[in-house]
Amino acid sequence: MTKQQKITLSASRDIPFNKLMLSQSNVRHVKAGVSIEELAEDIARRTLLSSITVRPVLDDNGAETGMYTIPAGGRRFRALELLVSSRRMSKTALVPCIVRTDGLAEEDSLAENVQRAPLHPLDQFRAFHAMREKGHTEEEIAAAFFVSASVVKQRLKLAAVAHSLLDAYAEEDMTLDQLMAFTVNPDHPRQEQVWEALQRHYSRQPYEIRRMLTEGAVRASDKRAQFVGLDDYAEAGGEMLRDLFQQDDGGWLRDAALCPSPLELGQPRLR
Repeated sequence: MTKQQKITLSASRDIPFNKLMLSQSNVRHVKAGVSIEELAEDIARRTLLSSITVRPVLDDNGAETGMYTIPAGGRRFRALELLVSSRRMSKTALVPCIVRTDGLAEEDSLAENVQRAPLHPLDQFRAFHAMREKGHTEEEIAAAFFVSASVVKQRLKLAAVAHSLLDAYAEEDMTLDQLMAFTVNPDHPRQEQVWEALQRHYSRQPYEIRRMLTEGAVRASDKRAQFVGLDDYAEAGGEMLRDLFQQDDGGWLRDAALCPSPLELGQPRLR
């Protein structure tokens, strides 16, 4: 039996920024994802989280010149370049690099981009929730990831759905649009009850989920809600249901018992 050769990983090295330059072998040419400016701000906040892949530049005799090209990590380099040009980082600052000498530079660039697994949206929802649990405000989370506070509110709302439903979403048994619909009512047992009922239902459309979850609630635009008054309803301990993902016309009054019946609307309001 042939003994299997052990793998040797590429060497890592801290290289001064001014010894690095972009390679023409980088396969990424179309702009996508976070902007260079946002990436620079993120690096300034958290430093560089991923090493840059480089290859030594050789002279005509095959000897290293001390310079290195970057076939994979060009966006990180441009972000560092922006920090240097704005004098927020020294041009001789050491950059963590992985030094490659085998194979093709184009292969390095393609492999780094193709083999990178995208983050599942649920992981982002839960990460935002974990930060909120650790005391970060919605505004602080928004600033850290270059999104609006309303986006953070939406992500936190999604993370707060019943665990069994989040598992269904992770297993692709539920769509994101369906998951968003479930956020309209925070009652986990009711969410799970509706999801179970949908397994036997001919329609699983998000609007049907919202209808089932707000069944028995009173729309804020309803005459009964206007008769009671939202402020008085809140003072009486009434809970509001809100939809953060589409227009909800002010939401729903969940505690219908605090609202008058249609027959009572003709009676004088008691104070």
